[in-house]
Amino acid sequence: MTPVTIGQLRASATVDLMTAARALGLGRTKAYDLAKRDQFPCRVIRIGDTYRIPTAGLLELLGVSPEQRPATAARPDAPRPGTLAPANTRPAGNSRH
Repeated sequence: MTPVTIGQLRASATVDLMTAARALGLGRTKAYDLAKRDQFPCRVIRIGDTYRIPTAGLLELLGVSPEQRPATAARPDAPRPGTLAPANTRPAGNSRH
């Protein structure tokens, strides 16, 4: 069984049943059995013969935040997302003499 990373789970809004099963350490037979009996440990969306698992609920079940934290800025002097530029920075054309 190939392990699943949190990054892989966060990559889309839903994952297939086997990806969710691998994240939970469940085998194929057990996962499909639980899904068919509406006993899979998180929400399952059935589309015809296909099962999709919303990643937000799966991540919550795993105790992981569904949101990915923003990466730190590449430049140390660059403002972080959600912060303002330093006060000593003026827009072009507003220089004082």
